[in-house]
Formats: sequence, structure tokens, C-alpha cells
Amino acid sequence: MPHLRPLSCRQRLGLFLLCPVLACFGGPAVLAADGGSIAPERLTPVVRAVRDAAPAVVNIQGQKSITDGVDGVRGAAVPRQVNGMGTGIIIDPRGYILTNYHVVDGVRQINVTLNEGQQYIAQLVANDKETDLAVIRIRASHSLSTLRIGTSSDLMPAEPVIAVGNAFGYENTVTTGIISALHRNVQVNETQQYLDLIQTDASINPGNSGGPLLNINGEMIGVNVAVRAGAQGIGFAIPADKALEVAANLMSIERLDNTWHGITPVAIGSPTGAVTVVRLDRNSPAEVSGLQRGDQLVRIGTVAIHRPLDVERALLGRGVGDRIPVIVERNGAEVELDLRLAARGRRPVRGPELSSPTTSTVAEAGPTDEFERATWDALGLVLATESASDMRARGQSYKGGMRVTAVRPDGAAAEQGVLVGDVLIRVHRWYTTSESDIRYIVNRADQLASQGKVRFDILRDGERYFGEIALKADASTRR
Repeated sequence: MPHLRPLSCRQRLGLFLLCPVLACFGGPAVLAADGGSIAPERLTPVVRAVRDAAPAVVNIQGQKSITDGVDGVRGAAVPRQVNGMGTGIIIDPRGYILTNYHVVDGVRQINVTLNEGQQYIAQLVANDKETDLAVIRIRASHSLSTLRIGTSSDLMPAEPVIAVGNAFGYENTVTTGIISALHRNVQVNETQQYLDLIQTDASINPGNSGGPLLNINGEMIGVNVAVRAGAQGIGFAIPADKALEVAANLMSIERLDNTWHGITPVAIGSPTGAVTVVRLDRNSPAEVSGLQRGDQLVRIGTVAIHRPLDVERALLGRGVGDRIPVIVERNGAEVELDLRLAARGRRPVRGPELSSPTTSTVAEAGPTDEFERATWDALGLVLATESASDMRARGQSYKGGMRVTAVRPDGAAAEQGVLVGDVLIRVHRWYTTSESDIRYIVNRADQLASQGKVRFDILRDGERYFGEIALKADASTRR
């Protein structure tokens, strides 16, 4: 039996005014409205699931300006203020919250209310317009409850589900239903399309956006996102596995802290299964620490690793050179390593220098292989691939780029002010989305050198810059 505890005035009022299900949503209630005890059979799986999830579900409100009319005097569009509402899911005890981007897009002040009534003003951390997901953050004085995460990989049509959210502004609304179908594509308007959604008949209304779709165990298996206009009993949710993959990119330490670990983790099996290192960036902090491909990540610092998002959560807020213990499973045995982050785009110093906190832990190393030597000679740069997904995580729509990891002090790029961490996206008339694009350009260094200086474009802190560079001839990456 749970321990009895006194009800707050707010809870007593809720028990008097609201239906039993909503009363249960307020916390582990064990008293009926008349003061009697609740029979065990009334504590159904749905009641327990909602009760457990409640502390990690927040209500979001704010005001934004929209333009949808015409001024009769001047014929100009007339902006007006509208109140927006939505829901969010706490995914990190430090106050990081996952929600839909359209809930917070253009909102002047994002107001967040926790289940117990505490109110905060949130800041937008990062967003992905394509998937309509965003991460916001509140700063509470205490550690916050997080939602238990399930998987969307094994969902079944007709499986019971529960939607929780701020429907039409009615806080903490609970609805139930089933999974009606999987893998739905929904065209919302000319510019927004959702792919591979979960369809449910659990009532999802305006204000539910960004809230969790739970399974009967109280685990999040989706993020509620859309209502089909004019239809009844048709709502949609982003599968949890996809949402958390996007969240990992949005909370990347490269994006938020400008630090770097160099690990590419992939979850194998269920969310509580193994998170395996499938790739290590060359000369990265992870490679220097002794991590190997195929290692299964068990714990980083104090965070148990169940999904790739946990890797970013564990390293977020850590400083360059901080010693971070990492436990991995390798060949059936646990191995403990020390990871020390480097500044984004720079390489960690190998060797005993890392043990001294007063020693610089990064170095702008020169070229180490044939490709790097060629770009070092032709452009005065060492470059690493920046994928399209990495670009999207930084709010950029480019199909990729080449991140600058080292700049030759006496090279042409340095003269133009190129810095470590910049992303090269174009040289002359060619976009630089991959190593093969750079090879194509460098193999034509003689031809370009004869033309004098050519234009190049870079991204820095979300802004695009350009300059002119004279490529050095006789540099080649031909094989």
C-alpha cells in the first residue's frame, strides 16, 4: 500500500471539481472525494500510467503575432496577437523539454507550467522544422521528473494508448484509445508534411501538440502532433524512436556547448538494449580515450546509457578537458575509460599532457593522410564531413558541408579569416557536401589557380559568409 499523505488545497479542490480520472492525474491519490478509500480495482493500468507520467508532462502557453487580414484603409496585412497553447515532455532533469516546434515558433515568451502548478519562463534551445520538433529549457531550483521512454519499433494496431496534454487549454487532459494504424503520411499544408506517423483514435485536440502518447505501461511511444481537420477520432503522433533521434541532434554538445566527443552511437534492439559505438571520428576525443567500434556503452559519468540521446545528456555541460568516466562492455567484460572532451572541430592532445588541468587540451593538428595533405596544400585547411542531418540539427537546410578542423597559419584560407569550426559549403560554382566534392575541386586546382581568386562560402554560428581564395596548384587527391 502506498503511504498516505495530506492533500494540498489545490488537490482537494480538484477532487471536488474534476472527474476521478483527472483527480488521479494530480498524483498518487488514495482518497475518494468523500474521504473514503479507493478500491484497488479502480487503480487500473490507465490510472497508474497517467499518475506515473504526470510529473513529467508540462503545459505550454504563449502569445504570438500572426497576419491574416487586410487593413481597409491602406490595403496592408494586419498583424494580430493570438494566444497559443501546447504540451511538453521533460526529457532531462535539468529542465530540457521536448515539444512541437509550431507550439513555440514565434512565441515572444514561452510560459511553462508544471503538473504541480509551478510556473517558469522557458528558452528555445534548438529546433528542427522538418520534423516539427523543438527542445526548450526551464531552470528550476530542483531536479525534475522525466518521462519513462518506450519504443515505437514494436507497436501493434489496436494496442491501447493514452494521450495527455493541454487540450484547448484544459490542463492535464487525459484521453484513451487504440493505435488505429502505423506509418501514416499527413500533408498539413503546402509547406508542412509529416511522415511515418502513428494514427490513433485517442482524442487529440489543439493544445495536445507536443504531449506524450503513452502505452499501457506509462511509457512514451509517441509525441502528439496533428489533428485531421473535420474528422472525428483521427489523431497522429510522431513515433518516439524518431522523436528521440531528432532530440539527440538538437541536444548535441557540438551545437549547445561547442564541444566534441566523436562518437556515433546506435541503439540495438529495444530502448533498454545495447547502445553500440558504430563509428569513431578520426583523432576524436573518443578515439583518444580508447573507445573502439563495437563497444556497448553502459554508463557515461552518472548517466546510464539506454539510447543515443543519453550520450548527449551525459556530456552536456561538461567542459573541455574534464575527466569523464565511461564504462563500456567489450567482449563480454566491462571496461572503464576516461573521456576528455575537446573544443568543437579541434583535436585532443594525446599523452600525459591531459593529466594537467593547466595544459591546453586541444591542438590544431596538421594533415595526417593523403586527402588531408591535398586540402592542406590547396586550400590551407583540414576538413571533415558535416552530414545533412548534422546541418539540420543546427537549423540549416543544406545537404551537407565540410567542417574546418585545422587552418594552415600561412595559408590562403587563414588570410581570409577562416576559423576552426567553420563549415565550408561552396567553392567557386561547386557545393562541398562531401569528401568526393572536395576531391573534385582539388583535382582541378591547376585550372582554378589559372583563374586567380575564386569565391568560397562558409557557415559560422548559423550565418553565411563568403570570401575569395586563390587555390594552390599541383595539389591532387587522384588515386
